[in-house]
Amino acid sequence: MTRVATVSPDTPFFERFIAGFGYPLRGAGLATCTALALAHYAVILPAFIGVFATFALWTATWRYAATCMLHTANGYADPTNIGVDENPAAGRGLTAVHLFAVALCVLSGVLYPPAVWPLMILFAITLPAIDMSLAFDGSIELALSPVTWWEVMRRFGAAYLIPVGLNLATGALIVGASAATSLLPRLLSLPLFAFAYTYLIILNLHLMGAMIHTHHERFGLMPEAETLAAENGQNEDAQLLHDVQAIASSDRRAALGMLAARLQHRGAPPSLHQAYRDLLRQEGLRDALLVHGQIWIAALMANGESRRALGIAQECMELDSHFVPDDPTTAGPLAELAARSGMNRLALRLSRGFLARWPRSPEAPHYGLLAARLLTAMPDRQAEAAVLLGRLVATWPDHPLRGEFDALSQQLHEHTRSA
Repeated sequence: MTRVATVSPDTPFFERFIAGFGYPLRGAGLATCTALALAHYAVILPAFIGVFATFALWTATWRYAATCMLHTANGYADPTNIGVDENPAAGRGLTAVHLFAVALCVLSGVLYPPAVWPLMILFAITLPAIDMSLAFDGSIELALSPVTWWEVMRRFGAAYLIPVGLNLATGALIVGASAATSLLPRLLSLPLFAFAYTYLIILNLHLMGAMIHTHHERFGLMPEAETLAAENGQNEDAQLLHDVQAIASSDRRAALGMLAARLQHRGAPPSLHQAYRDLLRQEGLRDALLVHGQIWIAALMANGESRRALGIAQECMELDSHFVPDDPTTAGPLAELAARSGMNRLALRLSRGFLARWPRSPEAPHYGLLAARLLTAMPDRQAEAAVLLGRLVATWPDHPLRGEFDALSQQLHEHTRSA
């Protein structure tokens, strides 16, 4: 069977965003951009031939981009071939909606130019929601509902601004292309600008597909690429883990090298990380365990897996009592999570580690107060709490938390006096 190139839904979206800029330039994507750009020469043909060619080219562009979006939403890594239509109803709906938007902007430019930019902004904001709704269920009636738009925007949050910005860039390029044709030879400007906005359209819908794929569980979708890859027996990470286990029995260093090469790429599953740590532990490579701990903790926090990250931090602290995650935006939240989870000694070590590592950080008073509260709850360490509070007051005399420092100091004083 032909190998299926897939993308894990756990791949961080920032990584997919950066890689997405090369998506339209790979395989069938590049061939399509080039073919459509060259085909734009047909629009200069006389009579109705040029008008028909324009309509046909826009239809082909949006139809292919829509197919790429659905292909990406299903977990495929590479652009689809021309002529492959995974969801004909959704593809037709996407094409019709975008052609309507383009036609309305063109008519507005001819009949009432001041309305062009407001229309472009309106379509830039609403089209991503319409496109993604069509990808979910293929219903044009549901996709055109403002309630559906709001729900899609709410689910994606700030990430929704990415396709909005790309829509605006595409619209601006199309307007700029029509204006710039008078400044450049038409035989040069026509394919050049056509290639550029075809590229942007495919990129935009590909990134929408990536957003759908990342959040597929929220929408009850089941990407077919993983299923197809499994049927082909090509779960690469599972195969790698099997190979590593076979080699580790005779050569653990070679097995570590195999895993290290895979872990350099983000999105590796926890099973590979754990296998790597197990081998490092068997080899007695304490420093490598600490280095990997820093890397995995950061990756887990970026993916919202803070509880697993806290477990890895605890492991590393057992190896090195002075271990602290190397990023204050990671160490601080982990200290708070440990405190909320009742892991007070771990929370204390993390919060005091934060103070030792970043004593002048704007967040230092907050985590200093957390450490002081934790010490106050330990009868044998209340003297340490008093010393820490005194140091915080001396370092941050005018901080908004000064009132809480003083209140906790007073509580300690009264407790000591009553004792």
